[in-house]
Amino acid sequence: MTGVHRTVWDETRGERTRTPAVFVHNIFTWGSDEAYGFAAQRPLAEHRPLVLVDRRGYGASPDTDRGDFETDADDLVALLARQPGGAHLVGHGNGGLAAMLAAGRRPDLVRSLALIQPSAFSAAAGHPVVRAMLDRVGESAGVPESVTPEQYLRASTEGLGMPMPEPTARRLRAVATSMRERPVWEASVPLEPLRDAPWPTLVICGTWDGAPELYRRYAGEPLAACAEAVAEAVGARLLRVAGYYPHTQRPDEVNAALRELWG
Repeated sequence: MTGVHRTVWDETRGERTRTPAVFVHNIFTWGSDEAYGFAAQRPLAEHRPLVLVDRRGYGASPDTDRGDFETDADDLVALLARQPGGAHLVGHGNGGLAAMLAAGRRPDLVRSLALIQPSAFSAAAGHPVVRAMLDRVGESAGVPESVTPEQYLRASTEGLGMPMPEPTARRLRAVATSMRERPVWEASVPLEPLRDAPWPTLVICGTWDGAPELYRRYAGEPLAACAEAVAEAVGARLLRVAGYYPHTQRPDEVNAALRELWG
């Protein structure tokens, strides 16, 4: 994982006896981002070290020609292998997909797995709303080269009834990387090794109450179906929390669930 940036939060006052937790972010963001990342999980660093990964092309990590969930999984395996005794693994969205791939390859390096609305669509490919989403993206010609990252960010937020975060240089770089990522629906998710693993898995999903209608229809319903399918397939606990961005909108509930999982 040489050159891929990690932010480490450790407020245990040198008491490094507890297993660290590794966090992997979604699109448009980076590990410590307040808008979409894991800034609201920082209180958990009082009890164990937190390692927040910036995937390639995001945050302080190097550029990449094209983000790829397989490369992200390789990076995570390399990072987990450097943690004595392994680590707890937390992934959101596309980062959740990478976490599942990494955990499936090296379950011996994982102590627990927490997935926040993972983009593991192959697990629910037969569900009507997921099938409709896959048909919709399959008919799309992709993002035209003339579209700028700021235009794409606006269309992906304000265009769906969501507030648009400030288009800083770091945000727009993250958006540009997201625009070029390999489509997550091409991934084949390894459910069997996750089901057979000796450690617990938690899947967290929003209820999508209060979400703008377009955002709920195009993103929320497929993600909820995916979360349900993954939880059932691997025998995980499924936690539903109000809203549509669980770890930022309901951090107290999510953080409490993570503490329980790690305990």
